Amino acid sequence: MSTSAPASSAAAPTPPSSGGSGLDRYFKISERGSTVAREVRGGFATFFAMAYIIVLNPIILGSAKDMYGHQLDGGQLVTATVLTAAFTTLLMGVIGNVPIALAAGLGVNTVVALQLAPRMSWPDAMGMVVLAGFVVMLLVATGLRERVMNAVPLGLRKGIAIGIGLFIMLIGLVDAGFVSRIPDAAHTTVPLQLGGSGHLQGWPVLIFVLGVLLTLALLIRKVPGAILISIVAMTVVAVVVQLVADLPAEAWGLTVPQWPGNPVAAPDFGLVGQVSLFGGFDKVGLLTGILFVFTVLLSCFFDAMGTILGVGDEAKLMDKDGNFPGINKVLLIDGLAVASGGATSSSATTCFVESTAGVGEGARTGLANVVTGGLFAGALFLTPLATMVPSQAATPALIAVGFLILAGSVTDIDWSDFTIAVPAFLAMVMMPFTYSITNGIGIGFISFSVLRLVTGRGREVPVAMYVVSAVFVFYYLMPALGLT
Repeated sequence: MSTSAPASSAAAPTPPSSGGSGLDRYFKISERGSTVAREVRGGFATFFAMAYIIVLNPIILGSAKDMYGHQLDGGQLVTATVLTAAFTTLLMGVIGNVPIALAAGLGVNTVVALQLAPRMSWPDAMGMVVLAGFVVMLLVATGLRERVMNAVPLGLRKGIAIGIGLFIMLIGLVDAGFVSRIPDAAHTTVPLQLGGSGHLQGWPVLIFVLGVLLTLALLIRKVPGAILISIVAMTVVAVVVQLVADLPAEAWGLTVPQWPGNPVAAPDFGLVGQVSLFGGFDKVGLLTGILFVFTVLLSCFFDAMGTILGVGDEAKLMDKDGNFPGINKVLLIDGLAVASGGATSSSATTCFVESTAGVGEGARTGLANVVTGGLFAGALFLTPLATMVPSQAATPALIAVGFLILAGSVTDIDWSDFTIAVPAFLAMVMMPFTYSITNGIGIGFISFSVLRLVTGRGREVPVAMYVVSAVFVFYYLMPALGLT
């Protein structure tokens, strides 16, 4: 959790010393009011909060088949996922100097697995992802992507940030098993329920609840390393519980908290470079191929945009006008990450909202990313050890950080101006309700443009907002037009 030094009438507050002047100058650690210790803690917290992707991405991609019936190898997918996350996260830290980690994007990997792969080969599908990354970089180089981001009014940006906070809280609740989807067999319109059967039960959920309480208690008491302490402590408890109770694997979800027999495993780089840039167009035709690239592009573009704005706001990296200084470098690296994910067959890589776990721990610079990226690199050889942290121990950080984002942004929205308050509200609620950052941004953009237009304030809306709103309208109409 970020803290500010008390103001003094005699002199301005002095930023905390970070030690290591060369490191300090390069990453601007003291300038941003951080310390090396906070950055290291933040890097660890972010890694543990998003380490689930090492398991989840291979499951999503590995469970699908391409048009020839081929499936991707699970071990190779783990290596590809970890390798790309390490490379892009380090790049964002060293060049972008922001605490925003990257990994295979949830949602995009589902599009690749369920929409692209069944219509073409896996190399063809990953080629579409690479092309989408190239388009993102082109938009950055021409200044169009930054122009779109700067066109978003401050109130709507705050709504997006709050929406991300609510979204990651829901992700945490679902991943921990605190809430679950009611199966279609129940024939009910209610989508979610408490626990797995309408009430809480089992050791894993108890560990999550204790983790939330521990995290919040440590944050309130301003204990350094609160989030990381909670993750480590609850992982130890989970390992002990599993050792004593010997719970079935499905009780924990994706990750069973047990010490691996052999924590070291050699990486398998067999999927790296298995890409066909234009082969997919031969399979589905030019128009459908372009639409596939557009679908991947749209999801990557706005998911990353929402995450960058949300994390940047929480990390206090915005200027007084709500803009993100040096954002072009961040956006360019994000575009390169999309292409890199396709090149390694790990699907599009993008900025992760779980970076807020590190920001909540005090991270403000790219040094935290260097730590997170280094941990991902180490996970290439220690995958069994890296994946022993269960969701129930890591996701309490998302609950706490979601609250911190909401508390720090909700008062900055002009709730008396309905043309900004309503779009901000829709953006923040649609993200968790549709389980998509992109949908929240799209509905927020469209409603803002329409409301300003119908109230006679259309000239106050930047042209870029109208253009993007029109793109979103087309995106939502694609299924009705038979273009998906």
